[in-house]
Amino acid sequence: MSTAEQNRRRNQLSPRREPVQARARERARQILDTTGRLLEQVGLNDLTTILIAKELGVSVGSVYHYFPNKHAILYAMGEQWLASLTERLDDLAAKELETLELRPFLDDLLNRWLSVYREQRGLLPLVQAMWGIPELHELDERHDELVINHLVGMFRRLGFRCPPNETNRLARATLETCHAMMLVIVNQQGTRAKRTHEDLLNMLMVLLEPHRDEEKPAGLDDVEAP
Repeated sequence: MSTAEQNRRRNQLSPRREPVQARARERARQILDTTGRLLEQVGLNDLTTILIAKELGVSVGSVYHYFPNKHAILYAMGEQWLASLTERLDDLAAKELETLELRPFLDDLLNRWLSVYREQRGLLPLVQAMWGIPELHELDERHDELVINHLVGMFRRLGFRCPPNETNRLARATLETCHAMMLVIVNQQGTRAKRTHEDLLNMLMVLLEPHRDEEKPAGLDDVEAP
C-alpha cells in the first residue's frame, strides 16, 4: 500500500477516534466530580463504586471500565488536585518575586493556594484518604515535596539568606500551618472565613519575617547546612 493510501485511511479514522476519546475523558471527569460530591455527602467510609455508579445512572461495570476500584478513583482525584496546585504555584513563581515585599507575596500565595482548596470537592475526605490509605501515601508525599520545593525556591528569591536546612524547615512549617488552616477556611463562610484568612496571613508574617535576612539563625551554630 502506498504512503498516500495509508495517510488517506488514517485521516478517515482520526475523526472517528476523537469523539470516542472525548467521551472517555468526559466520562472520567464525571466519575471524579460525582465522587467528590459523594465524599461531601456520605464521607470516605460509606463511599463505594456501587454508590458512584448509581449516582451516575450507569452500571458498576461502566465505572470499572475507567477505574478498577474506589482507591483508583481517589488517586485520580488526588493527582488532579496536585496538578491544579502545581499550576497555581508555577504561576506565582513566574512573577518577579525579587521585587516583592513579604506580605504582598504571602497574600498572593494564600489566595492562589486557597483557590485550589475551594475548587476541590470532597477535599477533607480526600486528604484523609491520602494520609490514611496505603495505596495513596505516595500522593501525600508528593504533595509535601511539591509545596516545600516551591516555597524554598520562592523564599530564596524573596531574600531569605538562612542556610538551606533552615529554609527547608521554614517551608515545612509554612506548609503545615497553611494546610491545617486552609482546611478550616474552606468550611467557613463570609466574615468568619475572611478573619481566619487574615489570621493565617498574620501568623505567617510572624513566622517568616524574622528569618528573611538572617544568614545564621541563633541556636543553630552546631547545625551544618547540607
